[in-house]
Amino acid sequence: MIDKLELFLALARARHFGRAAEEAGVSQPTLSAGVKQLEEMLGVPLVVRGSRFQGFTAEGERLLEWSRRLVGDWRSMRQDIEALRKTVCGHFRLAAVPTALAMVPKLTIAVIDKHPGVDFLILASNSQKIIEQVENLAIDAGLTYLDNEPVGNLIQIPLYRERYHLITGPASDFSGRDEVHWSELQDVPLCLLSPDMQNRRIIDRALHQVGVKAEVAVESNSMTALAAHVRTGRWTSIMPTVLMEALGLPAELEAIPLVDPVIEHTIGLVMMDRQPHSPMAAAMIAAARKLSAKQGMLPHPPIA
Repeated sequence: MIDKLELFLALARARHFGRAAEEAGVSQPTLSAGVKQLEEMLGVPLVVRGSRFQGFTAEGERLLEWSRRLVGDWRSMRQDIEALRKTVCGHFRLAAVPTALAMVPKLTIAVIDKHPGVDFLILASNSQKIIEQVENLAIDAGLTYLDNEPVGNLIQIPLYRERYHLITGPASDFSGRDEVHWSELQDVPLCLLSPDMQNRRIIDRALHQVGVKAEVAVESNSMTALAAHVRTGRWTSIMPTVLMEALGLPAELEAIPLVDPVIEHTIGLVMMDRQPHSPMAAAMIAAARKLSAKQGMLPHPPIA
């Protein structure tokens, strides 16, 4: 049953029979047969039939919710039992929005220092995909925005507040300024994250709020690529404080606070709310709560 539910979750993630089979490491007929067996066991259609995948029936959507619970609990149970006979170890998959990648080492180091047998796969992704991946068990946790767009019924641990600076060169009209108003960015050549990123949607709303039409010449889903373009001196970018500090600005570049309005959003860890937590999940939650308290986001550090 668990194996069949794993195949069903793979189909939910891929939304395509062929890609789901490839992800699950089985042939497409095997995956289709597994879904068909689930339908026969439950006596209801689970997938909307057509020449290609068209979605799940109402029963299929309900089974998807149960699959997440059952498969998640099965994985947690196996980790918990294994931890009784040896140290906590395993593979932890963590995705983060690009602006939060600089915070990831604070979590991974804390977990590895306590449990050297844990290794990490770190992925960059957008906020919407992170929520979907956590819910469909494609990743174990995510770092994303908590207060700007819905994050579902997940555990949420705030880690820090994201604030924004204008990153520009010495030839800029803004050089030497203590602050820059968002309304002053009209006709300024910008390089920004791509529109599928929530950080970009936040910036677009801020510019729209003050009546500025952005002149975006370069877009990327990589903050490193944006920083490289700013270093040429031809473009200006907008970056959160934590990422700016992690990247380290060359001496010729300046970071100037953006004001009027001052924009802040909370970045935090999201995970499935499942009790009891697996040993690796519990270690990550403990690390996140300690970091949250250190950053002043929680009133007291948790009891380890």
